[in-house]
Amino acid sequence: MLVAPSLLAADFANLHGELDMLNASAADYLHIDVMDGMFVPNISIGFPVIKSIAPLASKPLDVHMMVMEPDRFINQVRDCGAYLMNVHYEACRHLNRTLQLIKDAGMKCGVTLNPATPVGMLEDIIEDVDLVLIMSVNPGFGGQKFIGESIKKVARLRKLIDITGSKALIEVDGGVNAETGKLLAQAGADILVAGSYVFKASDPHEAINSLKVL
Repeated sequence: MLVAPSLLAADFANLHGELDMLNASAADYLHIDVMDGMFVPNISIGFPVIKSIAPLASKPLDVHMMVMEPDRFINQVRDCGAYLMNVHYEACRHLNRTLQLIKDAGMKCGVTLNPATPVGMLEDIIEDVDLVLIMSVNPGFGGQKFIGESIKKVARLRKLIDITGSKALIEVDGGVNAETGKLLAQAGADILVAGSYVFKASDPHEAINSLKVL
């Protein structure tokens, strides 16, 4: 299992130390949530912070854009050093075009589905994406309770990917821990995003390792 710790749960007063901890860990990606206060009812990390993080991080940056009209920010995300730019299905007017623009900018492209958005909405673009992120909580805040229906949703997405021959990875974000992570792994998930489970743990490295072995 691949693991992407979510910086949203980090200690922002000790961000350099948190990055050093992640660099020394078995984590595969660094998940960064960008919120605009419109698509979700919160505001989080902005581009100057991401740009300062990039040179310090040894893990690829998985940038999750919880913003309206993410097309406006593709070049800025690229210039911040992102490996992958992930946009919400619900926030894109012309999703196919958005994905192509992300690829043209030299990044991997991802699509996120909110809990109420069905997997079937991706049938016509599943072969064009590098990653699909299933939100297992409602986006905007960390520390929420895991939505159990997400397990069936991951299984449906895995079936769609297998049928179409898509190379897309399945990522899950929200309420992930060793217990929910095991169920998600069994359903077909490839990457687990974990915030509180990692950063609030007495031993963050061990928390990451407990997900890696799933």
